[in-house]
Amino acid sequence: MHVHELPLHDLQAVNHISSMAFSTSAASTTALITILLLLHGSSSIAATSVSGGLPQSDVDLLEFPLNLEYLEAEFFSWGAMGRGLDSIEPSLTKDGPSPVGARKAKLSPLVQDIITQFAYQEFGHLRAIESTVPGFPRPLLNLSSSNFATIMNDAFERPLVPPFNPYANDINYLLASYVLPYIGLTGYVGAAPRLQDPTIKAIVAGLLGVEAGQDAVIRALLYERAQQKVLPYDFTVAEFTVKISSLRDKLGDDGLKDEGLIVPPSESAGGGIIGNILAGDKYSLAFNRTPEEILRIVYGNGEVNVPGGFYPKGANGRIAQSYL
Repeated sequence: MHVHELPLHDLQAVNHISSMAFSTSAASTTALITILLLLHGSSSIAATSVSGGLPQSDVDLLEFPLNLEYLEAEFFSWGAMGRGLDSIEPSLTKDGPSPVGARKAKLSPLVQDIITQFAYQEFGHLRAIESTVPGFPRPLLNLSSSNFATIMNDAFERPLVPPFNPYANDINYLLASYVLPYIGLTGYVGAAPRLQDPTIKAIVAGLLGVEAGQDAVIRALLYERAQQKVLPYDFTVAEFTVKISSLRDKLGDDGLKDEGLIVPPSESAGGGIIGNILAGDKYSLAFNRTPEEILRIVYGNGEVNVPGGFYPKGANGRIAQSYL
């Protein structure tokens, strides 16, 4: 057997530990184990959070989407029911400030029913996350018509006249909704491979499934109206979705990760078709985004450290706050 020589200081440490181990008593054994853990396991101990032994990185990645879940919960709740978390489930807000500019939309019975279901699904998402990690108070949200009007102006690179009103009717509200769940969907896809804890992985998989379902329903409802003009503008529903998706790609600043309802045949699922009811890469797999890309999109300015857009005072949580 080949024996490796140890440096003098290592030999001294081993001799000291060995003498402790063979000296006497359970106390000596405990001391030995403690020293070995400190020598060889300090990095793994530091990687876990104080609460529940979850890796801190997992906690951060699960808490970050609370920003988007709060946004969707309030937008869907106000749009369908004319009231939000403060009225329906105030404990979920953790005493965060009330949203600005949210109101009830003029929706048909079918769309109102669908959006009401979305709202309660988002309440469930908030409960799922907050029952697993500490969470944080609801951030200040800007759900005003003027904020959505700015998004649409930026998407078309010109002011729409009259300003876009997300609460005016089914089409406008669905187009405004098109802006939201897809962002969370790509965030969950991006977080999944970075997670370590099985419980966190399972929760993110469940959240991703429902967010993808919401996005699919919104896209299907809009696809049915793809060639319909969005009055009083001279643009179709499909053109609006293409412009919104292009804006998100521009702000995210990490290549093609977004697609409207109509795409060039070279970017479609195959067969030379241009219909694109679900967005996906060349393998029809969901696109992914990092928290930094998402912040650049939801702030509306392409900057990770300049609050704006839906979050006038910035998003909450360790990841978002680290940039402010």
